[in-house]
Amino acid sequence: MSDYRNLEVWKKAHSLTLEIYKITNNFPSEERYGLTSQIRRASSSVPMNIAEGSGSLYGKEFIRFLDIARRSTCEVEYQLLLCRDIGYIDEAEYTELNVALREVARMLTGLIKSMLESNK
Repeated sequence: MSDYRNLEVWKKAHSLTLEIYKITNNFPSEERYGLTSQIRRASSSVPMNIAEGSGSLYGKEFIRFLDIARRSTCEVEYQLLLCRDIGYIDEAEYTELNVALREVARMLTGLIKSMLESNK
């Protein structure tokens, strides 16, 4: 695989992670080891798994890491909903982040399907 930093899905996932780090700076200090840590880990898992998988010599291994990244988007999706519902982010922040997250998830699904087709 080529440099993961050239993949649009990685760029978008990295950008989303940076945004999540920014918004979580405003979370209550008692959440430092709770929701703040969890959503940061889950969101950073997406670009990390793309990067790690791209280092594989085998397409099937890369697909496995892309699937892990896609699953992490589901975790982040719920965490964003929770953040909105308990008042840590407002509706506009939630919508903006959720739209970006869904785009990353769609891109991952498309890349996985494309790679599965080319590995037949």
